[in-house]
This record gives sequence, structure tokens and C-alpha cells, in this order.
Amino acid sequence: MILKAEDIHTYYGDCYILQGVSLELRQGEVLGIIGRNAMGKTTLIRSIIGFTPPRAGRVFFKDKEITSTPPYQIVRAGISIVPQGRDIFPTLSVKENLTVGFKEKPGGWTLEKVYELFPPLRERINHPGNRLSGGEQQMLSVGRGLMTNPDLLLMDEPTEGLAPIYVEAVGKVIRKLQESGMSILLVEQNLRFALKYTDYIHIINRGRVVHSSNPAELKGKNDIIRRYLGV
Repeated sequence: MILKAEDIHTYYGDCYILQGVSLELRQGEVLGIIGRNAMGKTTLIRSIIGFTPPRAGRVFFKDKEITSTPPYQIVRAGISIVPQGRDIFPTLSVKENLTVGFKEKPGGWTLEKVYELFPPLRERINHPGNRLSGGEQQMLSVGRGLMTNPDLLLMDEPTEGLAPIYVEAVGKVIRKLQESGMSILLVEQNLRFALKYTDYIHIINRGRVVHSSNPAELKGKNDIIRRYLGV
């Protein structure tokens, strides 16, 4: 088990957001977390990476507890994040964005491998981040995450605001990463995308997991989909 969360309870001040969330992610799997806006999906990502540590419950990465570990140490241990909204450095070049957090690993990700995965970035190597299109910025955000050479990638709404051609590109990248052995926790609102690219899905509603199944099972549960996803 590469990632395990046990009964996570997370607050923002007095606001009770995650109300006992548990999950398990095995090596090489893609686990989907879906739900409407403001239901706790991003808070779950922040609780795992250490930005907003849980007040109760425990998080384990490769069987080692990381619940109270500072974020920079969690990244060094092998978890990387592709944040919602991309959060690239707007004034740094594509190359600078990619290399700012680079962690060398034998046989791991390098600039050349990222450019092979995302050819448009090679063509814009010296362009500042704020001169890229939305799709190119998302490529850059994913590439930056890969350059830390993680074992686990947390992806928070990677298709948000993207044109269909870029949504398809993100899906293909997820497939390639999984084939390479990487584990992915994918937070999404796009149900069709999540059903296509995940091995297992949890639906979060008001800070709780209200449904768990594989994608094929969820497709047949129209009542669950309507109730919690409004689709």
C-alpha cells in the first residue's frame, strides 16, 4: 500500500471540512476522488501533502506515518502535487519552472523526458509561464511535478478549464504514467474523465466518503450519480 489515510478530520479554523475520510491506494493504481465543489476534495489533497494537516486521523506513505510531517519533507519522501489552478511561477521560463524543484533519480524524470512527454514545452523553453496557454500551463504544472521524481502524484482538478483536446492529452499522460508504475491520486469533477482513467473511485460529499466502487459499477448507479454529482 503506497498511501493510506485513516479517519482523517481536517478543519479550516472552526470550519469542519473532512469528517472522517479513509482511503487506500496501491502501487501503480489511479484512485479517483470526485464530488461537487466545496465538498472537501482539495482539502483531502492538502491534508495528505501537509499544507493543512488533519487534527485527527493518520496518513501513511509507504507504511510510514506522515501526518505531522512538513510538506517539504513529504515531497522529498516521494509525493508530488499538481495543484488546482496550476500555480506555476508566472515570471520564470518554462525551463526554470521545471528545474526549480528537480530531484535527480537514476532512470528518473529529466528535462528531456518531460519535453518528450510534452513537445509544446520544448518549443517554448524560454517563454515565461504567464505567456503560455491554459493547456500549456497545465502541461508545465504536470511536468514540474514529475521533475521531483515522485512515487505518488497528487493531481487536483487537472482538466479544469481545459479545451477538449487538452483534456484528452491529460488522460493520455495519466495512462503513460500509470504504465511506468507511478501511483496517482486524481481529484476530478469531470465524471466521464474519472470513469475512463481511474481504477477505483470515492465520491466525497460534505467531507465524507459516501460511495466507493470501481468505475464500471458506478456507471450503473444513476441514483448515486444524480444525488451526489448532479449529473
